[in-house]
Amino acid sequence: MQTSTQMTSRERLLRAINLQDTDHIPCAFMSFTALRRRYNEDLYELCKAELAMGLDSFLFIPSLPRYKRPDHPELRGLPVRPHPDVTLREWRDSSAGGPGVLNKIYVTPAGELSTGVRLSDDWPHGDHIPFIDDYQVPRAIKPLVCGPQELPALQFLLTSPSPQDIADYHKEAERAHAFSRQHGVLLAGGWGVGMDMANWLCGIQNLILLCMENEPFVADLLEMIHNWNYPRMRLVLEGGVDVYIKRAWYEGCDFVTPGFYRRVILPRLTQEVALAHEYGAKFAYICSSGLNPMLDLFKKAGIDVLIGIDPVQGTHTSLVNTKNKLGDRTCIWGGVSGAVTVELGSQDEIRQAVRTAIAELGPRGFILSPVDNITVDAPLTWSNLQIFLDEWQQGRKHGP
Repeated sequence: MQTSTQMTSRERLLRAINLQDTDHIPCAFMSFTALRRRYNEDLYELCKAELAMGLDSFLFIPSLPRYKRPDHPELRGLPVRPHPDVTLREWRDSSAGGPGVLNKIYVTPAGELSTGVRLSDDWPHGDHIPFIDDYQVPRAIKPLVCGPQELPALQFLLTSPSPQDIADYHKEAERAHAFSRQHGVLLAGGWGVGMDMANWLCGIQNLILLCMENEPFVADLLEMIHNWNYPRMRLVLEGGVDVYIKRAWYEGCDFVTPGFYRRVILPRLTQEVALAHEYGAKFAYICSSGLNPMLDLFKKAGIDVLIGIDPVQGTHTSLVNTKNKLGDRTCIWGGVSGAVTVELGSQDEIRQAVRTAIAELGPRGFILSPVDNITVDAPLTWSNLQIFLDEWQQGRKHGP
């Protein structure tokens, strides 16, 4: 077996993903916004900084930073652009007082799509409403998509990557492979998207009701998203990534029933997993809550990595149950709450959480991470991170 001085982060993570023995349990943060901001959203510099901390970093491509994707800040990866024949209007209405209301209309060859948001003091986008974004969902007066009559127009907002997008991605893939070889880091790509996109378009409460009252419409919407996502996914896989990541925060039982998942989500997810495997990549799936009723379905889909298991904020979620159900087939990545335990917890709480995650999810087929993110750049955060890392370093060793 290789020693710790011989095994790179990439080798260690791939062996964990393949359910093989490693020199020690890896720790790779699924997201580290507090550190990323210090490097102006540069994922290459972030990667080097994480390695310097002793973490098993990975590089995500396309690495387009958040401030360069104003219409899809929450959807990492390839650019999202409307059809060139689409025009739009945005305006602020301050007649009701307060910050006012922002309105937006997309005019497409198949009709108009409109949305509006009631502004709040923490609205981060100025006089602009992104196409898809977390902030607009709870503030929406009207979501962009309400029913089947709007799907023809929506099609004009879900376009294929342009020739320039494709050329830019292949150029970055070359750079990323050189970086991976030099620094020994895993290369990840994505993001795939399904129900998360539907929630941005329809609003969470509206979509939950639509899943119960008009399943055929939601199925048609998800098919449209799938047909848009699939060639984007293929392009990313052509770049030779080790792991393809799909964001599925809204595909647990907090948002959909197991029956809906089986009928509507599973067939498309299975196709996406097969496509990743066709290119020799592993398929990773981010879902951090509502896991217990879905575990057999995750296993049936054939996902290789489940990212984001959270023992504190994850409802209907159990570390032990997840390991028992998936541990012979799927690597589990996560194990400790980032926002509650790492950012706000006491030293004893942090150490106990790390010990529990290692005991219940490790040693084989496990990657430790705060879930979902470390966002607060404050002295307490960095002090607690040192406790987290120290406990991991003490407990990470294991034999074959």
